Amino acid sequence: MTGGSRRGYDSVKRGLDIVGAAAGLVVSAPVQGVVALLVARDVGRPVLFRQERPGLNGEPFTLLKFRTMHAPDRAGGSTDDAARLTRLGRALRATSLDELPSLWNVLRGDMSFVGPRPLLMEYLHLYSPEQRRRHEVRPGMTGLAQVSGRNLLSWQDRFRTDLDYVERLALGLDLRILPLTI
Repeated sequence: MTGGSRRGYDSVKRGLDIVGAAAGLVVSAPVQGVVALLVARDVGRPVLFRQERPGLNGEPFTLLKFRTMHAPDRAGGSTDDAARLTRLGRALRATSLDELPSLWNVLRGDMSFVGPRPLLMEYLHLYSPEQRRRHEVRPGMTGLAQVSGRNLLSWQDRFRTDLDYVERLALGLDLRILPLTI
């Protein structure tokens, strides 16, 4: 994609992200309210999980999700993620309802609806120069890797798929990925 067409794509995509995230937040507000109450009751407070993730150009942002796990009990030995995941947390993850607060990240411009999923900050130094290219675009709530096999893909295949997305940036590709996510 050339510089001019890339800027046009970025502007249109950002506008669609703003409109879509704002509408999504309004429509999902009742569901988010119920989920927040359930999380407060079953998992505890705070109801939101916040974690620093690399965004556009690798710049850190705070990712928001509903909490799905109890806090680690370092004294009691319960630090294993599988042991800390609650029944409600499993249901929220299975339905992706835990990700509804990420709509705020999209609205703020930290994320987009479609792009490579943001991984952890501590992985940044492990990336090859080619793998770092995944940060040339905003991370997404969903992406090409998610609709191409998600957790069935090896790490190398996920990176390859993310780079394929970066190379093929197009509104048509985004519009094909969104319904496949559902």
